[in-house]
Parts: sequence; C-alpha cells; structure tokens
Amino acid sequence: MPNHSRHQEKIIKNYYKNRDAISLQKSQELVTELFLSEGKKRASVWKRLAGHLEKAGLPKDRVAYLQEQDDPTLVANELAKLA
Repeated sequence: MPNHSRHQEKIIKNYYKNRDAISLQKSQELVTELFLSEGKKRASVWKRLAGHLEKAGLPKDRVAYLQEQDDPTLVANELAKLA
C-alpha cells in the first residue's frame, strides 16, 4: 500500500466524508442533462445517474423504479427529499 503524505490523507478523508453530498450534487446536474437528452445519450445519463443516486443513499429498488418510469421530474422530487 503506498504511503500518502498528510496532505493527501486529509484530501482522501474529506472526499469520503463528503461523498454523499458530492453524489447528490452530481445527481442534480445529471437530472438537468436527463431533461435535455434523447436516445443513446439518455441511456448513458441514466447509467451514470443510477450510480450517483445509490451513492447518495437512495435504495436500489427505488432507483430501478425511477429508471423504469424514465421521468426526470420524479427524480428531481426524490433528490429534493434527500437534500
């Protein structure tokens, strides 16, 4: 295992401490992309969004339901509940 400097260790620690907030922000950005995308691009956005939603704390079954519905408004409402 590589040795990290104190500065690097602090950066890593802060990243994992704020991981859910980072995932929430990324999810919000991806919802905007979801509104504007179609076809293959939309499938790609959903793939990334599903990962961020799970990291933000949404259960897998809820993420699957949102993906099945394919409605960005529902996703935005879920994110508002998490914020």
